[in-house]
Amino acid sequence: MSRRLIAVTALVVTAAALTACSGSTTPAESSSNEAGSDFSLVNDGVLTVATEGTYRPFSFHGDGGTGDLTGFDVEIIQAVADKLDLEVEFQETQWDAIFAGLDAGRFDLIANQVSINEERQEKYLFSTPYTVSPGVIVVAEDDDSISSFDDLEGKTTAQSLTSNWYELATESGATVEGVEGWAQAVELLRQGRVDATINDKLTFLDYETTNSPSGLKIAAETEEAGEQAFVFTKDKTDLVEAVDGALEELRADGTLAEISDKYFGEDVTQ
Repeated sequence: MSRRLIAVTALVVTAAALTACSGSTTPAESSSNEAGSDFSLVNDGVLTVATEGTYRPFSFHGDGGTGDLTGFDVEIIQAVADKLDLEVEFQETQWDAIFAGLDAGRFDLIANQVSINEERQEKYLFSTPYTVSPGVIVVAEDDDSISSFDDLEGKTTAQSLTSNWYELATESGATVEGVEGWAQAVELLRQGRVDATINDKLTFLDYETTNSPSGLKIAAETEEAGEQAFVFTKDKTDLVEAVDGALEELRADGTLAEISDKYFGEDVTQ
């Protein structure tokens, strides 16, 4: 072997050894780069998130709709992205187009209080739930005549006629006064024109947080609770795993509970 080849070989070996010893790429940077490539993101280093932006208190604009995008879901996914050393880009999308956009590869995930159900699980991947919410019976705070769903027999509730809560009310023996939504149901309840209304606990907690004292209370809860999570296409298994890991850390360090308490006055994340 010529001296020139020996010298070049020695130089290459020395450089490799120095690189290994110096650690010019920090472990955090290396981990982040590897994770970013594994995630198959729409844009490298950026978590592209679909959300409505008009769904208070989960995803909305403050200051009467003119402020920055904020909300329960928005803050949680931002905290997740921070754990993964990723930037966040929100793509505000109407609900009826949000899954089509995910299917088309325009987003990495949906953060919009999407409920986990069997039909969606057949087509999509879900993170671990970050919202857990049962159905509740809401009554006037001085009404002690209702403490279970059996007590709705012969009572009158205010419900949207197209909701699952309408079905639960009728199955419980209540007479249903049809309304367009929660706001109208609450108004009838406050006026004493109905005995109760059934809805999602999150809806009541949000109302109680922004309208306290409301003069209302929860009389009973369903045994089963709805669960909401981030949604991904089936090819995003590595990203789902990473998001789940971040959610676990955020749950352990109290961040999820803190965000939840800000919007709902209690921890609805587990």
